[in-house]
Amino acid sequence: MASPHRRYSTLILDLGDVLFSWSSKTDTPIPPRQLKAILSSLTWFEYERGRISQAECYERVSAEFNVDAAVVAEAFQQARDSLRPNEEFLGLIRELRRQCQGQLTVVALSNISLPDYEYIMSLNSDWTSVFDRVFPSALLGERKPHLGAFRKVVSEMNLEPHTTVFVDDKLDNVVSARSLGMHGIVFDSQETVFRTLRNVFGDPAQRGRDYLRRHAGRLETSTDAGVVFEENFTQLIIYELTNDKSLITTSNCPRTWNFFRGKPLFSETFPDDVDTTSVALTVLRPDRALVNSILDEMLNYVDADGIMQTYFDHSRPRMDPFVCVNVLSLFYENGRGQDLPKTLEWVYEVLLHRAYIGGSRYYMSADCFLFFMSRLIQRIDDLAVLNRLRPLFIERMHERIGVEGSSMDYAFRILAGSTVGVQSPRDLERLLAAQCEDGGWDLCWFYQYGSTGVKAGNRGLSTALAIKAIEAALARPPSPAPSAASSSKLEVPKSPTRPVSPRQLRDFLMPWRRYRGDGLAVA
Repeated sequence: MASPHRRYSTLILDLGDVLFSWSSKTDTPIPPRQLKAILSSLTWFEYERGRISQAECYERVSAEFNVDAAVVAEAFQQARDSLRPNEEFLGLIRELRRQCQGQLTVVALSNISLPDYEYIMSLNSDWTSVFDRVFPSALLGERKPHLGAFRKVVSEMNLEPHTTVFVDDKLDNVVSARSLGMHGIVFDSQETVFRTLRNVFGDPAQRGRDYLRRHAGRLETSTDAGVVFEENFTQLIIYELTNDKSLITTSNCPRTWNFFRGKPLFSETFPDDVDTTSVALTVLRPDRALVNSILDEMLNYVDADGIMQTYFDHSRPRMDPFVCVNVLSLFYENGRGQDLPKTLEWVYEVLLHRAYIGGSRYYMSADCFLFFMSRLIQRIDDLAVLNRLRPLFIERMHERIGVEGSSMDYAFRILAGSTVGVQSPRDLERLLAAQCEDGGWDLCWFYQYGSTGVKAGNRGLSTALAIKAIEAALARPPSPAPSAASSSKLEVPKSPTRPVSPRQLRDFLMPWRRYRGDGLAVA
């Protein structure tokens, strides 16, 4: 896949079996299988290249397949008459053009004879209005998958292959396009292709924000059993990521915070916890005196090893390194990191020995731990502590790049890396590709309940994380890799000059911008 730092500006589409449907069933002695065999014959290829006439083609086919030439002509006339434009696809192209605000060039490249091309041009349809240019093989003198056909279109249109998307129902054709640097998409499922094109050409962050606004106040969490419930923790993280209180609903907690809003999920009562409290106080930033009094209270729940426990309840002794990181973030945010030296040391050991791999009692993702660590590192003002943690954190971030995971894992990873200059273009590609048709990202499991193993997640959180990660990754161009030159010059694209095609449908072509990405960067 091409780097997501590059903006695609051109869409090349096949016509038959992509933008047009047709039937190989005819009221002639030629069965569908034989009709398709004719279409794959060398004679037909010559016909589509414009090297022989229709009459000569039908005569050769008649001899090669032992079928009367008149029957061949009738069969292909019926097949031609069955051609129907794909109105849904045409609608999508118009949608993409509007979204790209004049920055998208749309081209057709089709293996088609001149008589068939003239026929579809005469159809009572406005399908040609979505294209800037149409290239039939009969006029190019070349057909797909031969590289010459693609190169002629690239030259004629003055295209940059790396900013071009190509869609075709034949894998051979897509492979040729990819070999030239284009982003090739096989038209095997309309739903999948539509989703891919929206993700490629749309503004993923804006589509994600639209999803959040449509569901504002209803971004609730659900379990792996499909139970929807109300809680505070995820709502607070969504608020930190979006800075938009209209999206969330939280309890009114005057002091310490409870994970649940309203009735707990598995019991009648549930104690307040230091994890939700730490995130709430870090994100909402209430009165400093109140915060300090709560910090004093939290210190009462440090165990004999100096490790902060999870609940404001001595009858529930639980420790979790992910929770401890969030607690440390709160303490350092308020200038009191020195109050928890043993907790900090334990978190360092967890990072050093990769004890976060595989998750914890409450959290499931190694990348979530690194995301929480990035929040902590940004709040540490003690240079000795920072100089001890940061290099190890950067090393651990590099280890995670490219590891398979959920879209939430990729977002956690990208956000954590962005705080220390570690970039992961491949993970960003995966995150962009995972965007759903409705603009949001899929439900991913964020945490689990230690006693039951029930998993829980929130599409609002998945989406908010993805938006923030994309914005962080694309906010600046990638830095050079360590082996690259220490300085780079901004590449300014030249204004394209394009010769007129013999079948140009308009007198103008859409301009575009070009963005380049140079790969991984480290601090």
